[in-house]
Amino acid sequence: MLRVLAVDDEEPALEELLYLLRSDPRVHSAEGALSATEALRRIGGALGTGAGADAAAVDVVFLDIHMAGLTGLDIARLLAGFTRPPLIVFVTAHEGFALQAFDLKAVDYVLKPVRRERLAEAVRRVAELVTDRTAPVLDAAADQVPVELGGVVRFVAVSDIAYAEAHGDYARLHTADGSHLVRVPLSALEERWRARGFVRIHRSHLVALDRIDELRLDAGSMSVRVGAAELQVSRRHARALRDRLMHRPGR
Repeated sequence: MLRVLAVDDEEPALEELLYLLRSDPRVHSAEGALSATEALRRIGGALGTGAGADAAAVDVVFLDIHMAGLTGLDIARLLAGFTRPPLIVFVTAHEGFALQAFDLKAVDYVLKPVRRERLAEAVRRVAELVTDRTAPVLDAAADQVPVELGGVVRFVAVSDIAYAEAHGDYARLHTADGSHLVRVPLSALEERWRARGFVRIHRSHLVALDRIDELRLDAGSMSVRVGAAELQVSRRHARALRDRLMHRPGR
């Protein structure tokens, strides 16, 4: 749920933008500012003012560019000095500032008149980035893994994880109670968890050896059963898996 500040020195345009933002279910709160001074005071006021302040009380600022006094580009440059600056989306009637906007690491550049669908796309992009910022970061060397569930961080023991599945730069951890997405690539888990008895069986899967119930061979292909899941073993990893299984404790 996003905390939004919209900045525009034309009140009708600001009210329209706020109406659209407040209609989006991903927006928790949307406040408005009619000047750069008011905007900077609102952003910095929650946790201190000036460069170095933590602007976490605002997730994103929707900024007009042409305003009396400081422009939206000026505000974005000032916000870059905060310890944790809010994300920036420019909302403007002028196409010619897009390059400068993206040089300032703007998330999006929305042209006026603002269409509901186009604004929703900008909100979606912001929401994804805010989720990345706030997701628990996994320390793969730890005995427990922090996972987010319904806005609450809980801890899952590595010993409870049966296997991990690659999801781009993330990994999904599977336990008897369900699955959890964590912000760490599978390759990092493979390196850190090798000594804990995990083995790579495929580019998409890392498995705890002591959770493998069956090793299956079928017409030259290999798979393992881990609880109710049947996972393919790639040819590249087949020999290493057999060797690890042969030498695991108790064999």
